Amino acid sequence: MQLKYRGVTYDYTPPDVNYGKQKEAGKYRGVAFPRHILHEFPVTKPEADLTYRGVEYRTAGQKQPAAAGCKSATDEARWLMMNHHRAIKQRQQSMLGRLTADIHMVADPTQYWNHIQGKVHPSFRATYDRSAAAMS
Repeated sequence: MQLKYRGVTYDYTPPDVNYGKQKEAGKYRGVAFPRHILHEFPVTKPEADLTYRGVEYRTAGQKQPAAAGCKSATDEARWLMMNHHRAIKQRQQSMLGRLTADIHMVADPTQYWNHIQGKVHPSFRATYDRSAAAMS
C-alpha cells in the first residue's frame, strides 16, 4: 500500500491479524455486535536509521546488555559519608530554626548556613548522631 504524507511516499504493509472464534455478540444501546478473540497481537517494530546530536543509531539494532551496577567500596563509603554529612547539616539547621523561633528572631537561619571550610568537627560527629541501639 502506498501512503503519502507531506509529499513523501511510503510503502506500508499492514500486519496480519489472526482472529479466533467469534465470541458471543455484545450489545450496545440495543445494537448487537460480534466480538472476536485475537490469537496473537500484531506488533510492528519500525526500523529506522536515526541521528541524535550527531550520534547515529539504528532502532532495530542489537540490544546491548546494561553495565553491572555494582559500586566499589570507596564509592559506597563516600556516598554514605556525604549522606551522613547532609543529615547532620539538616539536623543542625532544624535545631537552629527552632531556636530562632523560640527567641522570636526574624532572620531565616537556613540562609546563613556555612561550615568553616565545609567541615564538621569530628567530636561533634561522634556525639551528634543516632544511637547505636536504634540501628539494631
